[in-house]
Amino acid sequence: MQYKTLPIVLKDMKILLIGGGKVALQKAEVMERNAVDFECISAAFIEEFTDINARQTQKYFEIKDLQNYAVVVDATGSKDVMNALLEHKRHKNFLYNCVDVPEVCDFFFAALLEYGSLKIAVSSSGASPTLAQSVREKIRRVLPNTLASFNEELQTKRSLGIIDVKHAKQAAKKMLGRVTLVGCGTGDVDLLTLKAYKSIKEADVVFIDHLISDEIIDIIPKETMKISVGKQKGAHSVKQEKINEMLIEYASKGLEVARLKAGDPYIFGRGAEEAQALMDEGIRVDVIPGISSAIAGPLSAGIAPTARGYATNLSIVSAHLAGNSINTQWIDLLKMKNHTTIVLMGLSRADEIVKAALEAGADANMPTAIISNASRANQTRIITTLSELPSLAKDAPRPGIIVFGDVVNLAKVLPSCEMKEEREDAKIA
Repeated sequence: MQYKTLPIVLKDMKILLIGGGKVALQKAEVMERNAVDFECISAAFIEEFTDINARQTQKYFEIKDLQNYAVVVDATGSKDVMNALLEHKRHKNFLYNCVDVPEVCDFFFAALLEYGSLKIAVSSSGASPTLAQSVREKIRRVLPNTLASFNEELQTKRSLGIIDVKHAKQAAKKMLGRVTLVGCGTGDVDLLTLKAYKSIKEADVVFIDHLISDEIIDIIPKETMKISVGKQKGAHSVKQEKINEMLIEYASKGLEVARLKAGDPYIFGRGAEEAQALMDEGIRVDVIPGISSAIAGPLSAGIAPTARGYATNLSIVSAHLAGNSINTQWIDLLKMKNHTTIVLMGLSRADEIVKAALEAGADANMPTAIISNASRANQTRIITTLSELPSLAKDAPRPGIIVFGDVVNLAKVLPSCEMKEEREDAKIA
């Protein structure tokens, strides 16, 4: 049955709550949080009612207990009490709510979100409290906790006669907007975290790096606004400062923005710069970890970076510095025993890396691996040595990482993506 309803806000009311069980307690807690003047009557109260700071009378309910109450909440579950109240309503007008019996109710309790004096009520008009609660929880995840203090600030200004609608609207939009830096890992959609997946699905706007795979782009809803901000080496389509400005611009409109970043946002990316720029502008920021190719690459290629008996230490470095210059400060790591060094953004610098390594005294025969497109269907793995790296790196697919150390020898025995593909091809054949 459908009911004609109108959500309203009652003020300065007095309510009689009948019942002392768990259902009554839930209603009492809601009323107490909202500073409602109410009294509880019940033949017995559960222990938790001792924490409720309202008048409590332990007795069986009688019609004369209604006194001057204009609103009555019946949480007894008793048909006798319900019938007595319905009979009394024929002679005395009051608003009646009988919990879980919507057909006799004059009003329904909404699923309520409370941010100080700012309240958001969700009602299904009695059709499904479960649906209303689910919608409420969805709203709760989106809205910031700072709404309470902001509403209090606006109330103080209003009481002083200061009403600036334009400023309030701008400040509210900025507060309601949010940017989530989403670590998209190596591009394998199955390796996204559930949180990353949900963020992509729920965003109003998605900013996309050039390394984000097509299969991840494909899960972005068609109606979502998509903005490409890929920064490829030697061809920066959008400068970082401009990206920061755009993120601030869209979040300031009150939108949910997902910034998709390859790998992990904070590992040799500029996620920290973006987060700081947003926070400086008062924009809410969430950061979702992603699986870096530095971790997924070796695993996908059958290499365990810290396998016992092979390596007790692990270093992850970048060969690339600002201004397209090379970083070689880590080269001495290649001389360490029982050590694995993983190099990101180093394929185009292979000549310089090997030259510096050999000059530093590194072993020319050090086991070395190139892993491209880690964990994706087109992953490739090249096993070589330090001295042979430059000739093989020239034609290796990008993006790729370099792994140095004895652990590379494990690629002969541990499972890898290539082995999985070969097994699946054999099954098809």
